[in-house]
Amino acid sequence: MKHKIFITGASGGIGSAITKKFHEIGHHLILTSSSKEKLLKLSELYGDHHDYYVLDLSDLQSLTSVMNEIVENHPDISILINNAGLTSDSLLLRMKLNQWQEVMNTNLSSNFVIIKSALSNMIKNKRGKIIGISSVVAISGNPGQSNYVSSKSGMIGFYKSIAHEVASRNINVNLVSPGFIVSPMTDKLTEAQKNKMLENIPMKKFGEPNDVANLVYFLSSNEASYITGQNFHVNGGMLMV
Repeated sequence: MKHKIFITGASGGIGSAITKKFHEIGHHLILTSSSKEKLLKLSELYGDHHDYYVLDLSDLQSLTSVMNEIVENHPDISILINNAGLTSDSLLLRMKLNQWQEVMNTNLSSNFVIIKSALSNMIKNKRGKIIGISSVVAISGNPGQSNYVSSKSGMIGFYKSIAHEVASRNINVNLVSPGFIVSPMTDKLTEAQKNKMLENIPMKKFGEPNDVANLVYFLSSNEASYITGQNFHVNGGMLMV
């Protein structure tokens, strides 16, 4: 059965892997990015039979307006993947209020707007899969990232609460928390920095974006129909909880 799938942050490392996975299966994609240029590249890659929207996740009023348009045009969205995220690192004593607020809006409050916008139709359609991408640091904490960690920890509590509310409506709500995944960020690290990080990973390697995409795909499938309210770690053993 083909689904209509909504994905935020579709042009990022993990987002690209998730998007490619669903495209290969032949699903209809609704892809979003904060950049028109990135959306243009996505449309060139996947074609004009999918749908593309610019979303500014940090501007909740604008986000609400665009989401209302999306759900009106696509009342049959059955899989919702909140993947986009933002970092703005600083020690707490140096962190500006706007650094805190922008990260919280983008990583946490946007989930409230997006899920609330799409949920009514999912309930009417009596089906849905909602998947959020959190982070290993949501559980472990990380110095210099109190805003990011708080936003990703907040996602876990939020998704578990929503899972309770909609479990009887045939809607599954889960999270995936990646550890260190190969990305442009890890590419910039020196060998010494990489080796230091690898010391904390029992598998002695970074994850690949597909490691996350494969789990996201499974959680969106009928095979995961009895799984809800869970946070799955993909971190090579870096954090075992």
